Amino acid sequence: MSLDTQPAAALPVVDIAGLDSPDPAARAAVGAAIRAACLDKGFMYVVGHGVDAGLRAQVLDRAAAFFALPEAEKMAVSMALSPCNRGYEPIRGQTLEAGAPPDLKESFYTGEDLPPDDPRVVAGKFNHGPNQWPDRPEGFRPVMEAYFEAMQALAARLMRGLALSLDLPEDHFDPFCHEPMSNLRLIHYPPQPADPAPGEKGCGAHTDWGALTLLMQDDSGGLQVRDEAAGWIDAPPLADSYVVNLGDMIARWTNDRYRSTMHRVVNTSGRERYSVPFFYSGNPDQPVVCLPGCDGEAPRYAPTTVEGHLREMYARTYA
Repeated sequence: MSLDTQPAAALPVVDIAGLDSPDPAARAAVGAAIRAACLDKGFMYVVGHGVDAGLRAQVLDRAAAFFALPEAEKMAVSMALSPCNRGYEPIRGQTLEAGAPPDLKESFYTGEDLPPDDPRVVAGKFNHGPNQWPDRPEGFRPVMEAYFEAMQALAARLMRGLALSLDLPEDHFDPFCHEPMSNLRLIHYPPQPADPAPGEKGCGAHTDWGALTLLMQDDSGGLQVRDEAAGWIDAPPLADSYVVNLGDMIARWTNDRYRSTMHRVVNTSGRERYSVPFFYSGNPDQPVVCLPGCDGEAPRYAPTTVEGHLREMYARTYA
C-alpha cells in the first residue's frame, strides 16, 4: 500500500462559538455547518471552542515528559495491570490495521476516575474504574484531570450541535451525555523509519468506535483521512483547532447517513509527534436505535446500547 497522499479539498472548518448564542438562528447555522461536514467525510476542524490555550500547551508538555521516562517507569502503570484499560501501552502494543505490522506509537489512557465502590464499577460497567497515575512528571495528574473535564464539556456542546444538524431538538442527546464513557489518550509517535516494513506506519488505517473524537495535535502533521474520490488526504495542524470526527456509533445511530471515515497516521516529519485524542462514547445504557429522520429505509443495524456497541468493537479488535 502506498503511503502517498493526493491533493484534495481541505477538511471544513466549523466555528462552534455560535452554539452559545442566544439567537436560535446562530445556533442553527452551526448545526448546518456540522451537517455538511458529517454528510461528507465526517471530519472537520473545530474552532471557537473556548478551551484554554495554556491548558492545551501543558497537556502536550506533560505528555512529552511522560513518554521520555525510562521504559520500566512507564511499565509500572501498564494498561495490563488495569481492569478498565487505563494506563500505559508500549510501542507496537496495538495493531489497528488488519494485515499490517503493529503501530509505531506508545500511549497512555485515562478516563473518569471512579473508586471501586462506585455503583457503576460495582455493576461491572464496561471500562469503568480507577485510573493509574505515574509518579512523574510533576503536575501530570492535575493537568490531565483539568483537561479531561474541559473535553467532557466541549463534547457535550458538540452533541447539541449534532442534534441541530439532524433537525432534532437541541437537548435530544442530553441523556446520552449523562455520566458518559470517555477516554483521554496521550500518544507519542517516533519518526517514520527510513526503511519501514511493508505497511508499517505510526497508526494503521481504522475508524473510531464511539460517538465523537476530539483530536489535539502538535505541529508535526501526519494525520491522513480517506477520501473516496482522492484517496488519502492530509489533515495538517490548524492553529488553535480540534480535528473532530464521527465514530462508528454515530454512523450506526444515523443508519449510515453520517460518516465514520478511515484515517491513519504516518509521521514523516523526522521528529517526535505527540497527539491527544479524546474519545466520547456517552452513557453506557443509552439505546442506539435508528434516529428519527434517518429511518427512511430499513435499519441496517440491530438495536443495541452504547455499552453493547463498544463491547462488540473491542471483541472485534482484540480477538
